[in-house]
Amino acid sequence: MLKFVSQDRETPVKKDPGARRRDFGEIYAKFAHDHAAAQAARCSQCGVPFCQNHCPLGNDIPDWLRLVAEGRLKDAYAISSATNNMPEICGRICPQDRLCEGSCVIEQSGHGTVTIGAVEQYITETAWEQEWVKPLQPQFERGQSVGIIGAGPAGLAAAEELRKLGIQTEVYDRYDRVGGLLLYGIPNFKLEKEIVIRRTQYLEKSGVKFTLDFEVGRDATLNQLRAKHDAVLIATGVYNARALACPGIGNLGVIAALDYLTASNRKGLGDQVLAFENGELNAAAKNVVVVGGGDTAMDCVRTAVRQGAKSVTCLYRRDRANMPGSAREVANAEEEGVIFEWLAAPKAILGAPEKTTGIRIARMELGDADASGRRAPKEIAGADFDLASDLVIKALGFAPEDMPALFGAPDLAVTARGTLRVDPATMETNLPMVFAAGDIVRGASLVVWGIRDGREAARAIAEKLLAAPSIMVAE
Repeated sequence: MLKFVSQDRETPVKKDPGARRRDFGEIYAKFAHDHAAAQAARCSQCGVPFCQNHCPLGNDIPDWLRLVAEGRLKDAYAISSATNNMPEICGRICPQDRLCEGSCVIEQSGHGTVTIGAVEQYITETAWEQEWVKPLQPQFERGQSVGIIGAGPAGLAAAEELRKLGIQTEVYDRYDRVGGLLLYGIPNFKLEKEIVIRRTQYLEKSGVKFTLDFEVGRDATLNQLRAKHDAVLIATGVYNARALACPGIGNLGVIAALDYLTASNRKGLGDQVLAFENGELNAAAKNVVVVGGGDTAMDCVRTAVRQGAKSVTCLYRRDRANMPGSAREVANAEEEGVIFEWLAAPKAILGAPEKTTGIRIARMELGDADASGRRAPKEIAGADFDLASDLVIKALGFAPEDMPALFGAPDLAVTARGTLRVDPATMETNLPMVFAAGDIVRGASLVVWGIRDGREAARAIAEKLLAAPSIMVAE
């Protein structure tokens, strides 16, 4: 260990920007063993592991880095998977620059962080290749059952944790496939769909039951699910796209980010997507403008490049330093030819209802800090400019749907933001034995936080269920 003074930081080989613009394959190769071991050996094994402290899951990063450096990969996988239900996914899509790697002690000392995410991915991919990942075999099959609404990160993490204890688990989802935004929201160049499908198959072999094309409120009410199961976990995520308020927003050619990404991902999965085929949700040969500064906006601009857009521009109302998305994703987008207009906000969509022709943009400057502590953008008078655009994609974030109305449960309590109100110690809502986890509680956030919340909810549910008399069923 402690090789950071003699070994430089290294990332896996990245495809040339020109090559990666032509397909949706992942842009990073897997680490070769000697490179992964060399990077892991750079870890300083510091007494206070800030990388671990700044990981939402509390992953024991220094220990599994040491085991990789020593060539003990099976042990490294055991430790990595003990705290993370999807390490191969987090290794690919977590914004490590804002979490573990950004807090690395040797990064702060100027030597460059350990490439934690790439090593994490390497460990788990090796585990799959070596068939160390085995379906769960609980010691006992218990009589209690839990219904989980939502097959995204929080729901899947909770399902696995409950199955470890032999609790019967059924996951309901409105989509026709398992994975939620992992499958339909995140593009292949960040997370190839085979990775999500492989994890789904592992859960199915572990005894998790999936009921798909199922909408609570349409196919059953929340109370009907409560009557069927001993506990219910709501892990739906948030899907209500935040609105863009300016004239012309109803023009043909102004679309929501999730509709756009879902169409692209479905096309990649082999589905027939009429809105893609007719050009409505296809950026090919168009001047594209994406409004927003988060990771969803980065997914949109990089997807548009690969679809053959004539030009791709990202508008963000603050400056680069205040952008909420991953700095790594911004850099990747710039390499692929995306133009960024910082301190720029849409003022009007130009054209007519049947055709968008451009966007009028207000130039902004940062003023005093607002209630969030961030400097608030304000318009510079007389500095407007126009930009030609056939397709404007709104990527302004997501808010919760009206869950009480959607679920036919008017007594389900929500916060002022519309998220579900829970007891923070137990993650239980105001309805007995109805729990909630993930974005529907904390608001739109990261996959790693969803996994953490799903694990915490499963722990709380299990404590209540296992405290009550149960029926043991032979394994």
